[in-house]
Amino acid sequence: MEEDKKSSSKGLKIALGIVLALFLAVGFYTINLYSNSKKVQNELTQEKELVMNDLNAMAKQYDEAIGENEAKSKDLVEARERIQGLIDSLKISETNVRSLWRYKKKYLSLQKEMDVLLAQNDSLRVENSYLATSLDSTRVKLEERTMFTDSLLVQNTALAEVVENASILGTVGLKGFGVIERTSGKLIPTERASRTDKIRVCFTVAKNSLVQAGDHELYIQVIDPKNNTLGLNEQVQFEDKTLNYSMISKFNYENANLNVCEFVAAKGEDKFEKGRYIVNVFNEKDLVSTSEFTLK
Repeated sequence: MEEDKKSSSKGLKIALGIVLALFLAVGFYTINLYSNSKKVQNELTQEKELVMNDLNAMAKQYDEAIGENEAKSKDLVEARERIQGLIDSLKISETNVRSLWRYKKKYLSLQKEMDVLLAQNDSLRVENSYLATSLDSTRVKLEERTMFTDSLLVQNTALAEVVENASILGTVGLKGFGVIERTSGKLIPTERASRTDKIRVCFTVAKNSLVQAGDHELYIQVIDPKNNTLGLNEQVQFEDKTLNYSMISKFNYENANLNVCEFVAAKGEDKFEKGRYIVNVFNEKDLVSTSEFTLK
């Protein structure tokens, strides 16, 4: 009987030992499991922060590229928006292996896309820079060409004015004097106003190779001592200038010197005044020669 009690007590002790061992093992496993779980969670959190940092760095690169691109590339803006959406989603996501792996895959995909887009953007920026330089060079050349053209225009205008001024008939040797006209037609020069029947005006039309041969005319103006225009005393308008003339001298010019003489008579029974007379010859509005004489 006593032996049975000893055996029973020994078995109980063994059972208690086994239970205690199992308890200790479970406790150790639980502590170890908790410790491992905590470690894994910390590692996942750190990994999540790394992914977030990578995404923010990527977003910054896009911001710089967009800031440098005046045209605001649509592809760059849309890619930047996708990254921001991924950042916002990652902030509120669960920190677990499956979720983190999904974000890392999206990040890697966006990284490849960014490499392509930024390479294209760099290429476009280089091309735009070259184009801007080319445009600046072209603008400078155009400005130089414009200045050169303006200079030529001024020179051509000046030359045209010179040619225009030179391509008119002029006269030399202009003389005016009183004459007595005999019934026979003979003319006798006189300086006496009372004996003067007409004023004779003579000049030479000078040869000018710039003037075309053919019929031409010059306006003769004789002004007496009282500042009256003798002869026809008619008017002709040339742009902003009005010319009172005594007569129109018409002749045929043949590209050679041509001697011309014309007569200007007093009006009606009027006599010629004593004093200084002025004789002018005009080619249209241009005065080409002038002279004077005196009747006593």
